[in-house]
Amino acid sequence: MLEAVPNVSEGRDLSAIQAIGTAFAQRAAVLDVHSDADHHRSVYTLAAEADPLVESLLEGIASAFARIDLRAHEGVHPRIGAVDVVPLVPLAAGEMEAAKRAARAVAERVAGGLGVPVFLYGELGGGRRPAFFRRGGTAGLARRLEAGELAPDLGPARLDPRLGAVLVGARPPLVAYNVDLAAGDVDAARAIAAAIRESGGGMRGVQAIGLYLPHSGRVQISMNVLDLESSPLHAVVERVRREASERGIAVAGGELVGLVPEQVLAAAAEAGISIDGVDESRVLERAVQARSL
Repeated sequence: MLEAVPNVSEGRDLSAIQAIGTAFAQRAAVLDVHSDADHHRSVYTLAAEADPLVESLLEGIASAFARIDLRAHEGVHPRIGAVDVVPLVPLAAGEMEAAKRAARAVAERVAGGLGVPVFLYGELGGGRRPAFFRRGGTAGLARRLEAGELAPDLGPARLDPRLGAVLVGARPPLVAYNVDLAAGDVDAARAIAAAIRESGGGMRGVQAIGLYLPHSGRVQISMNVLDLESSPLHAVVERVRREASERGIAVAGGELVGLVPEQVLAAAAEAGISIDGVDESRVLERAVQARSL
């Protein structure tokens, strides 16, 4: 049993979001769909055994390719593809090899059958993360390809102008979480993000960017927490609160993107800290159990 969390560059057209979700659900359980108009992105959480999960991913990717044109796309979240990233995640200890095999199968069939460049990341890509490829967006990636700095691992050597490329990988569980600020501008959000992320000397395994969301008028810190042992989600959220408070800014709330492993809720409860949008209904293992998978 594996999890997949495909990120699709469509967060506004409800009919397209639903059609893509229906395609993903052909042979897998769709446990959650998180769509955001400002990010112009939908994150689907799927679970199934490896072979049917691969088939469902290919159905959903093909559906997204039929509906998305990056040449008319704009959103605040960095991305390099109509289907931007497709991670395969083990649901049990010792299953990373199965996740890697499934991810490799998806990558080969996207590149060969759908004719789109594929870059491997995570356990398949020498530990490289999506941010490595997204730097400069599709235009930046195209320049790096033309300069010979990068080459796709599979598929055509040039980006498809309509579909871009796809990042496919295998990785351990992570948590995607956004914190909204009650005041301040995007520079404040960027400063807070720089203070908490690992690359800026902050918390281990934390990636963070500051964003202004024009449709909703919000200022947001968007985060991925990759190391849940070293940096539990509740500790990361508390650090954001402290950094904001030091700048005279209150936190307006937070939102979870997708689901969280059981350990996230348990650690927060043990620490006596509640996290906006994170409760028993958002626990991955319980969602899998509820679907009798």
